[in-house]
Amino acid sequence: MCYSAQAWQDYRKYTREFGSTLAIDEYIRLFWSQCKAGNLSKFPKAMLDAFAVGKTAEEAAVARFIAEWRGEQASAIEQELFAQKKRLADAERTLQTKVTKKAQNDQRIASDKIGRATQRLKDLHRNDSLPTDSRFFPGQYATVMVSENGQLKVYPMRYGCRPAGKPAFYDTKYPGTYNARRDNLEGFWKGQFGHSHGLIVVETFYENVEGEDGRNKVLQFAPKDGGPMYVACLFSHWTDPKGREPELWSFAAITDDPEPEVAAAGHDRTIINIKPEHIDAWLNPDGVNSAALQSIFDDKQHPYYEHREAA
Repeated sequence: MCYSAQAWQDYRKYTREFGSTLAIDEYIRLFWSQCKAGNLSKFPKAMLDAFAVGKTAEEAAVARFIAEWRGEQASAIEQELFAQKKRLADAERTLQTKVTKKAQNDQRIASDKIGRATQRLKDLHRNDSLPTDSRFFPGQYATVMVSENGQLKVYPMRYGCRPAGKPAFYDTKYPGTYNARRDNLEGFWKGQFGHSHGLIVVETFYENVEGEDGRNKVLQFAPKDGGPMYVACLFSHWTDPKGREPELWSFAAITDDPEPEVAAAGHDRTIINIKPEHIDAWLNPDGVNSAALQSIFDDKQHPYYEHREAA
């Protein structure tokens, strides 16, 4: 499985590389609804930052939603800092006269929370970009490119695919639907395979493996040649027939048997990195038989994936 990844989140990269356009209506709908719910933390910082230089009226509207959410987040973090600093001061005052377990716990917990809140506030206001700003996890959103009527478009989609026509509780019944196994594409994923294909451009990915001591550790993999990975995905546009739940665009990355070096590192799957010359065929599967689509995977790229333990 692909536990998480750093991928292109700035829609302008897709525009420059592929000539894609922005599914701006979905960005406006999604960002407005998530802003009102206070849930923009589900979006990688790099995706939000891309709208800071938006030039159209629609992009400016998205930027306003983001600015509003960031203002609310900053206010909430500042209130938390005030409360934790008071908690710390009270604990230290108590410890000057009498050592108690409660005061020691309050001192430790408040110090930890102050450190985390301070970092969150810095990240909220930070203008310079970091590679990790583009990282996303299951349940969060990423920038996905699809083809609509022959036109390439990018959408914000949740990493964790809810197939169209299925009930919303699929999210909890099948929590692993952020990845789609190649050997199950014509089974569980038959509604998407051959019909709704997407692509994300990944720079590095992370996997959970068991260390020699039996404990879990996270490894970061990246192509040795430094090139991008064109990862084949399936997506779904889910709507509630009763109109009670909000519509959802979501996706899953397709995985295959592991590359030898990934297997040697302790993981049993690898995302499928297709060749650039197959992107158009992959994104336009209508009328293409499954054997032809599978042949794209057979001809996938095989860069050597170097790895290191993630910080």
